[in-house]
Amino acid sequence: MKRRQHRAGGENGAAPPAHHRPGGGFRNPWRDFAPDIPQGFFAWARAHRTTNPRPLDPDPSIFPRASPAFASPRAHDAALTVTWVGHATFLIQIGGLNILTDPIWSERPSPIAFAGPRRWVPPGAPLDALPPIDVVLLSHNHYDHFDSRTARRLARLHPDARWLVPLELGALVRRKGPKHVEELDWWNESRLATVVVTCTPAQHWSARGLRDRGNSLWCGWTMRSGARAVYFAGDTAFFPGFREIGERCGPFDFALLPIGGYEPRWFMRFVHMGPEEAVQAFVELSRGDTHPVMIPMHFGTFKLTDEAMDEPPRRLRAAWIDAGLPARQLGVFAHGESRSLAVRSDDLIQSDV
Repeated sequence: MKRRQHRAGGENGAAPPAHHRPGGGFRNPWRDFAPDIPQGFFAWARAHRTTNPRPLDPDPSIFPRASPAFASPRAHDAALTVTWVGHATFLIQIGGLNILTDPIWSERPSPIAFAGPRRWVPPGAPLDALPPIDVVLLSHNHYDHFDSRTARRLARLHPDARWLVPLELGALVRRKGPKHVEELDWWNESRLATVVVTCTPAQHWSARGLRDRGNSLWCGWTMRSGARAVYFAGDTAFFPGFREIGERCGPFDFALLPIGGYEPRWFMRFVHMGPEEAVQAFVELSRGDTHPVMIPMHFGTFKLTDEAMDEPPRRLRAAWIDAGLPARQLGVFAHGESRSLAVRSDDLIQSDV
């Protein structure tokens, strides 16, 4: 595995990158949180919810399930397949590698197995039915994106997998069992076989407890192999960096963007995109290209915020129509659904040379 860094200073006396917090830790360089995270959570739980009852949720059966159609043990080097397991967990098959994003197979995204919001829809594929996992990408340390129980199971089932994580998250990941862990800063790259993985900016935050906010970094990821490319946004609010990500790492075949976890907006807008903002982010990423497909995530799996569980995809489709975007560029998946880009004839010719 080869690694290339793109640090924006911080060495040889240069100023540290803007997202590095003075004295250690990390921050959002565009606009930090308002209100303060602990105060915001308190106001949300104690004041907002008592005066603003949450809308009724539908029956979980509203979310369909599909049979996954990933290749096993591996897809062709020139093929691309994306399978949605649920929430922000995808199996991405690109460049002959099997890559997992933010894996969580647990019933609850919580440090306590019997507490926290329960999964609405079972995982789209059993963990032990996955093909050999080569790479695991983590966007940050929140429990719905980095699940300790799943990490331990993955470490046992796929001990040779490489885990790519944002800065200062490596030590915690190693304590859960994975051995091959690499930390990356924004715009760092790692090359694994023919796949170049880039750690990209995001606007979010990190914490596993009450006193570690911002101690580790958060990020998104891009994966490129030849002409094939995928963008996985991780967990993020709308921020000014989407155009730069598209310019530096695009064009993309698939853009995996979060659309849920946005109410109440006065608080969540600093950390989570709503469906309308996700459409705006897609436009920034694609720069008018009619090729990429948006695949929404971060909805329909766990009840984390106040909007009705079925609202995000409904609002997304409405925003998509309002933006005048082609229907073929929107792929709202069922849990377990796969979408593949077939191997092209010129790829086969090149691979046989």
